Amino acid sequence: MSVFNLADYDISAERGFLSSFDPDKTVLPDELQPARDMAMSLPRVLVTGQPRKHLEALPFVDLTDFCASASLAQRRIAMVHYSFLVQAYVWGEPEPPKALPKCLALPIWQLGASIEQPPLLTYSSYVLDNWGRIDPDGPIDLSNTYMIQPFLSGQDEAWFVLDHVAIEARAGEMLASIPALVEACRNEDAGTLQSGLAAMTAVWDDMNDIFGRMTEKCDPYVYFHRVRPWIHGWKDNPALKDGIIYEGVEETGGKPQVFRGQTGSQSSIVPAMDAFLGIGHAGDPLRTYLDELHIYRPPEHRLFIDDIRANSIVRAFIQSAGSPALNELYNECVQNLTRFRTRHLEYAASYINKQSKGGAGNTSDVGTGGTPFMKYLKKHRDEAAAHMING
Repeated sequence: MSVFNLADYDISAERGFLSSFDPDKTVLPDELQPARDMAMSLPRVLVTGQPRKHLEALPFVDLTDFCASASLAQRRIAMVHYSFLVQAYVWGEPEPPKALPKCLALPIWQLGASIEQPPLLTYSSYVLDNWGRIDPDGPIDLSNTYMIQPFLSGQDEAWFVLDHVAIEARAGEMLASIPALVEACRNEDAGTLQSGLAAMTAVWDDMNDIFGRMTEKCDPYVYFHRVRPWIHGWKDNPALKDGIIYEGVEETGGKPQVFRGQTGSQSSIVPAMDAFLGIGHAGDPLRTYLDELHIYRPPEHRLFIDDIRANSIVRAFIQSAGSPALNELYNECVQNLTRFRTRHLEYAASYINKQSKGGAGNTSDVGTGGTPFMKYLKKHRDEAAAHMING
């Protein structure tokens, strides 16, 4: 994998899977300003409880030419704003609609096709492309970032997103080292692998510390009732069993479409590390679901995960090397990955499962992606832990 350029995967040591462009500095053409202005006004519009009449008044913009000529940064930022508008339209009133109006449906369908992701809010639009730095020369961490596009706005919503932004940025050093470590195994270079795995342990410690700060400024009750309702999708959602019609999208034939909601499981960090460490998961509904989530990631990140899984011989090399030091370092990486999954499970319990029952579209029994998450999060955590190398 050393012959591969990290830039081809849209990854860097400084940013990890975060956008390689600066989202807050990306300018959209004038034709998209009405949509952007409406999206940025959502904290005012949503409080009315009647956002649809405002959203339906948006001028329709055919984005065929824009998608053909705009930069990837512009298309992804347009996707951020349109995806928030779509989610607001669907979940902004007590009863979800059966259809999206053409002024929202066709543009987001065109943008989704352009960036090769589904036409609704995904993790990349919610987190990876939705941040800016207060000091443009400062670090990408919780002391220096802000959320660009909100739903209701406020501390809890911003902190939830920015905690993920900080984790993604810190993971960059670890992710960027993977190709060289895979190559080290092919060259039977135990020294390079040993130092690389040791450095990964330090990164994991920082990531777990950042994840542990979630409760500082994001309250579980506020999250469940004010942050979470907007990020659901329309596949396996009790409130939208048939999906949603995308008006004006000819290729759907007027039939309802189903897509899964935004979820942290769409982050590429954990599957990339599973692939690097040679960790697999037994077949179950969540395994099928996680495989399905692959298309919700940016295509460059999908390719990175696929290439790691196809090329990594780290686990096999360490098992054959007979080195207690390598065994210990590998096991530390697995333990850190398990710690990360355990924290995810703990948050799923406190932020979702233990909250009072929400409405049909925001039930505490089903994750935003549409799964009975508690059962399978624990199973996958335990499966990862079982990959420790003995001896």
